[in-house]
Amino acid sequence: MELIQENPDLSAYLAADEAIDHDHPRVRETAARLAASATDSYDYARMAFEFVRDTIPHSQDVGDLRVTWRASDVLEQGTGICYAKAHALAALLRAEDIPTALCYQRFDVVHGLVAVRFNGAWHRQDPRGNKPGVDAQFSLGAERLAFTADPKFNELDYPVLYAVPHPLVLEALKAAPDRPYLWQHLPTAL
Repeated sequence: MELIQENPDLSAYLAADEAIDHDHPRVRETAARLAASATDSYDYARMAFEFVRDTIPHSQDVGDLRVTWRASDVLEQGTGICYAKAHALAALLRAEDIPTALCYQRFDVVHGLVAVRFNGAWHRQDPRGNKPGVDAQFSLGAERLAFTADPKFNELDYPVLYAVPHPLVLEALKAAPDRPYLWQHLPTAL
């Protein structure tokens, strides 16, 4: 699949916004801590991915009713669904000048992930969090995502790479007082 930048300006994929707030002290502190033990930008990207995937549980997997959407809040509260975890990973990567996009898949509902740019190409990564039946890994080669879209079930990979969260995703997160409410209002398509 050919990934398509929504914005042709690569600097848009390094910018901070209200959800990917990599200028926040909590994000900067976490990024600095991870960067201190990284050998290069690839190693840092892998470490940031594993940090978000492994230390911030997916809210549904652990029964957490809180809804987070801003990267700094995800890091502070230590919880989030796929979209929120993607925002946190994007913020950590952008904090270290690694271009990062938000991208999506459609299953019964829209699923969020990120794409990182290395060696002149975009590579999708899924920090959702592993569990039985899910084994997402950081990879610049063959994708190792949490889920594979199957067109025969009307599932798909959206090819567009967004510099900011898709408005439908952000609206759903911001409007939700808790995860059960959010589950009833997740976008089913973009």
